[in-house]
Amino acid sequence: MDSRNSFKSYSKVDEEAEAAFRKKTRKRLIIIVTCSIVLVTIIIGAVAGTLVGSNKTKGDSISSKISSAESIKAACNVTLYPDSCYSSMSSALKASSNNTNTNLNDPKELLSLSLQVALNELQRISLLPQQIMNSQTYKNETNDTLVGSSLLDCEALFLDAVDRVNESISTIQLGKRSLTSGINDIRTWLSTAMTDQDTCIGGLEETRRQLILVDELRYTMTNSTEFTSNSLAIASNLQTILEGLHIPIHRKVLGVDHDHELVGEFPEWVNGGDRRMLQGGDLKPNLIVAKDGSGDFKTISDAVSMIPKQSESRFVVYVKEGVYLENVNLDQDYWNVMIYGDGMNKTIVSASLNYVDNVPTYSSGTFIAEGRGFIAKDMGFKNTAGPQKEQAVAFRSSSDQSVFYRCSFDAYQDTLYTHSNRQFYRDCQITGTIDFIFGNAAVVFQNCTIRPRQPMKKQFNTITAQGKTDPNQNTGISIQRCQFTPLDNLTAPTYLGRPWKDYATTVIMQSHIASFLDPEGWSPWDSNTDPPSTIFYGEYQNVGRGSRIDKRVGWPGVRPNMTYAEAAEFAVEPFIQGSGWLPQASVMYELEF
Repeated sequence: MDSRNSFKSYSKVDEEAEAAFRKKTRKRLIIIVTCSIVLVTIIIGAVAGTLVGSNKTKGDSISSKISSAESIKAACNVTLYPDSCYSSMSSALKASSNNTNTNLNDPKELLSLSLQVALNELQRISLLPQQIMNSQTYKNETNDTLVGSSLLDCEALFLDAVDRVNESISTIQLGKRSLTSGINDIRTWLSTAMTDQDTCIGGLEETRRQLILVDELRYTMTNSTEFTSNSLAIASNLQTILEGLHIPIHRKVLGVDHDHELVGEFPEWVNGGDRRMLQGGDLKPNLIVAKDGSGDFKTISDAVSMIPKQSESRFVVYVKEGVYLENVNLDQDYWNVMIYGDGMNKTIVSASLNYVDNVPTYSSGTFIAEGRGFIAKDMGFKNTAGPQKEQAVAFRSSSDQSVFYRCSFDAYQDTLYTHSNRQFYRDCQITGTIDFIFGNAAVVFQNCTIRPRQPMKKQFNTITAQGKTDPNQNTGISIQRCQFTPLDNLTAPTYLGRPWKDYATTVIMQSHIASFLDPEGWSPWDSNTDPPSTIFYGEYQNVGRGSRIDKRVGWPGVRPNMTYAEAAEFAVEPFIQGSGWLPQASVMYELEF
């Protein structure tokens, strides 16, 4: 209602008389308005008091119930599964013991409710692998070594998904920062929770057995996958939701300040101690591993047993020159571990677990890092199973905020598994054949050497295989200022990548690509079917004979000549930097491109 008053003058009047008339009128209006406000306040108070007194046991008023329903609807409208979103969140709100205190016009409360729905379902399915393995119904299937191993992977993956959603809820509830200043973290962890679930099903499908349990497990996981996707969509579209609810949006609330500057070789927020360590000075290891017995341990695995768990401070392990024939697994309880050696060609961890010998791809890594904040420097990682053993991973990282500096990764198929979370590689060397950089992390490679090698007869090479399954996942592979050059006399057809999943996202920027590359650039996953239009394959300002784009495939999702604005989205700052984790690792990187 417009409370302003206007006067129309149809003839000229005496100015003093007009001023006196206006002054007198204003006084009357003030008195009338003041009395009206007092009267309305008294009436509202009386009505509210009556309603509260007669309906104390009913909880929210009708108007607040409508508000909650509208808030849930506005949130669910941005999801891929609006029906399951609305029904699950409405049911959860109704069942909540404190629903009378829930204000769903607060985006924190709205997202928290969605996360709690996803968490409840993930906790339920985390029990499924053991139930399946103990069931007589599936006994013949679970007696298979590869199937049994894949189910154990599922159990670990589901528990990790539970942890990722719990972390998201804690980020909101702790209240140490605004909701959206931590939204990049939440989006990363929810993307990982989705990847975990997809990895479970993929591992069982990888067994190439006709398993009844796969279809039943996928069906049972319908709610958990949809609810996690719903939470991710809500977290990714907060601004749209707030606009739909007509809630004012402020820059501070949205947490969009990322005004980091470069100071010398590193951003201004680099931890001084870590910077010195990564530049080669002030390296004071907590433990030393040496094959010749001159250190604290002769194997890395023995040293791992002495690393403190869930440490908030950096724990440093120095591995002296030598080839260490062992599999190393730093599970998700090992936080902030740094391992460094004497050079990528001097300190090498080597093993040969592989798919043909009944080890799932997910578990075949020579070195596996899952705990947050992992750093590797001057190390080499190999899987020596060879091309005939099919999938055989040299390194798998599921570590959020993991950094690899001057490291090498050497194998054939599936060399480097960038499974999930945020990862950064600088001055590294990666060698392989089929899908040898693959996964669904948000990962950036800078100044790396990428070396396809000769595969077996009748095989072709694909450098990348990206696994994005949901449009709201903040994942993809970004390769910037790297060198693409063959390891040996490469004659097999070789492509930049192929789309592992429907939203596969890979960009190659400002890199040198040698002449070995097939002119089409990209290969389909299925040779008989073009990939969906939802993929994103981009190239920007590359050089070298393999960078010519005139014969690139014409799929809708391929951008052989990206714009500056498109390419900028995959630079370090917007793509993986988020809340400022990378400088704490103190690895030199280029913020822009």
